[in-house]
This record gives sequence, C-alpha cells and structure tokens, in this order.
Amino acid sequence: MSNLYETDFYAWTQTQAKLLQLGDFSKLDLPNLIEEIASLGKQQRQELRNRLSILLGDLLKWHYQPEKRSRSWLAIIRIQIRDILRLLRDNPSRKSYQEEALAEAYENGRDLAVKETNLPFSTFPPACPYSLDEILRDRYYPGQPSLELESEI
Repeated sequence: MSNLYETDFYAWTQTQAKLLQLGDFSKLDLPNLIEEIASLGKQQRQELRNRLSILLGDLLKWHYQPEKRSRSWLAIIRIQIRDILRLLRDNPSRKSYQEEALAEAYENGRDLAVKETNLPFSTFPPACPYSLDEILRDRYYPGQPSLELESEI
C-alpha cells in the first residue's frame, strides 16, 4: 500500500476511502493516512493565512492609494471577505488561530502592497492597523470609501 502512496497518490486516496467505507481497517495504510489527515488541518490554516494576506494587501493598497480605486478592486476585496467568512464558518475550531493568522498574514499582505504600489515599505504600518472584526465586516474599506464604486457592485 505504501508503494501506491508514493507512485499514484490519487489511486491511494481512492483505495483508502474504499477500505474505510468497507470497514476493512486492517488493510489501511495507517502511517500515511495519519500524515495526510494531519496535513489537511495544516492546509486549512495555510488557506486562511493566504486569503488574509491577499485581503490585507488589497486593503492596504485601497487605503494608501485612493486614486487607484476601481470596481474590480472593490469586487476582489468583497470576494476575499466572503471566502474568508465561509472558511471560518466551515472551520469554527480555527477561531483560536484567527489573531495569529492575521498577524502572520499582515507581513505577507504588506509585502504585496509594497510590491504592487511601488510605495516605500515605511508607508505601511509595521503591525496590522485593522482588526479582524473590522476587515471581515461587510463593506469595510479603510480610508474614505468611494461610494459611487460601492453602489455599482
């Protein structure tokens, strides 16, 4: 079974699922199955950090480059917020990790904002200026929101 894990991961997953359905636990590839289940939890944490990074980068750009705001940018922000809310709703045990994820994601979001705006690194605060409650609130846009853009979405 370990050989299948190394040579055809998809076939291995299907075999493991079938064995679980049949209750044939003695044939399960337990070491690799345990590793993969643990990995799934790590992937959920990573997805939260990644989505927060993108959202924070966009919020920083929105805040510090108001002259470049657009409907498409606004839509990206709103989509990220909805996706993060769904991720948190589907994984309520991640609540204790949210603040840590925000702090870790801010570093990446800040890097994205610097890269995409060409503004100096010092433009952006060293720590996240937004709370998780703020950024996940519907229609939260730091700085002065552009009401004509919001009304069109």
